[in-house]
Parts: sequence; C-alpha cells; structure tokens
Amino acid sequence: MLMQNQVSPLLTLTSDFGTQDAYVAAMKGTILRINPSVQMVDITHEIAPQDIMEAAFVLRDVVPYFPAGTTHLVVVDPGVGTERRPVAVLSGGHRFVGPDNGIFSLLLADGEPDMAVVLDRKSCWLTENPNNTFHGRDIFAPVAAHLASGLSLTEAGTLIDSLTRLRWAQPLIDQEGMQGWVVHIDRFGNSISNISSSCFNEAARGRCFKCYVGNTILNALSTTFADVSSGEPLIFFGNSGFLEIAVSSGNASELLGIRKGAPVNVVFS
Repeated sequence: MLMQNQVSPLLTLTSDFGTQDAYVAAMKGTILRINPSVQMVDITHEIAPQDIMEAAFVLRDVVPYFPAGTTHLVVVDPGVGTERRPVAVLSGGHRFVGPDNGIFSLLLADGEPDMAVVLDRKSCWLTENPNNTFHGRDIFAPVAAHLASGLSLTEAGTLIDSLTRLRWAQPLIDQEGMQGWVVHIDRFGNSISNISSSCFNEAARGRCFKCYVGNTILNALSTTFADVSSGEPLIFFGNSGFLEIAVSSGNASELLGIRKGAPVNVVFS
C-alpha cells in the first residue's frame, strides 16, 4: 500500500451536479489552476440529487479498479453550508475528499480508514470565505488538486478519530425466504438489489425459488441476457455481485414497474 506521500496525479470526480450547468466545469477549472498536469477521470455526475447511498454504491464498484495513490473527489453534499465537516480520508492507498455525511463510511463498510482529517487549513482552499452552497469548488476541488500534486493529508487538515457512519440495509431472511430492496437502477433500467450471491446461496441451500419484484415473478437464475428472448425478464448476479432484475433488450424499471427502494421477495420451495 502506498504511504500518504506517495501520490498519483490521477484524480476522479463523482457528483450529483449533472453536466448541463457550470458546476462540474468550475470544479475542473479550479483543479487545473492549481495543477494543469492532473489527469482527471469523470466517474459520474449523474448521481440522483442528494443521494449519498447511490454515490457510495457506484464508488464501491469502481474504486478498486483505479491504481493506488488515486485521489477521489466526491461531491454529493445535501448538508453543504451546515456544520457537517469537510474531510479527506486515506484508505487502501486511495485518497477521498468530500463531505463527512456518511458516504465514506459506506465505502469503508465496517472498516476504519488508515487516516482521516478535517479540512481546516484554509490555505489549501480556493478562498478563505467559501460560498455556502458550493464547497465543491471552493474547498473540495482545490484540496483534491493539492493532494493529487503531492500534499499530505496532515498538511491539508487536522487528524480526526471518527467519521459520520451510515450502514447498508441488509436483506431480511427466514426459513421460507428473503426480502431485499432495489438499491440502484442503472441507465439500462437494470434493477440492482442488495441481495448478494453469497447471501442468496446460503439462504437457498439448493432449493427452488420464486422471485417477486415489480409486476413479475421469476423462478430461474440466468447467466446472460441471451438466456431469454428479447423483451423477456430475467434475474442474474451482475458484475457487482448482487441480484439484478433486467429485461433482455429492454428496460426492466419501466417495463416491470420497478423503482428504487422496491421490495425484492424471494420465496423458497
């Protein structure tokens, strides 16, 4: 694992700003003013507004594929301008910069970070009087740029012992079945639940099942979209390791009436 002074000029950006406004460009401009050689990668700016859980879910899927030393700027900040703390976190050789609103505890699962600091060194900010509604530009982006340029966490802020904690909702399980929930819907309409393959297999113990979700009932696991005809629904364990509901060549969310938070009920025979 890289030590905190071994950094990469690679910086990722995740936000709920969308791209139709100036917010993302303003953060990127701030970063480039500090270090024009920083390599920036957009993870996504299409997180649902203020949806901390969705941002954490997306980041958990993608962070492991970036090299150690990467700095990750995360701006999903419904508490901007309040007493919530701006923080930077070191974990697994990666640096994370953003609000202390629980998102980093979700990324860390039940583990603890290698280091966490509150960003109180105003010399690292864009301005000592940041705008109360745009800490992404005035605090988080400049600090992330400095970290990607070699600044250590302890030069950016003061050490803290803990972060605000949130926890993933876990499926409910009994002898007859299990209930999970749809936690994310991707742009194809694939509806991803919080039921992991290990959780499912442990509960199923090889038994047949029926899965009730939206307006459909499914009773077999598929491995590819081609396992069913075009327009037909299917369930499978996707690349994230969780049970997904999809429609071959279609949009499961629209066609099956599935929304984020919808129950996914599995009954074993």
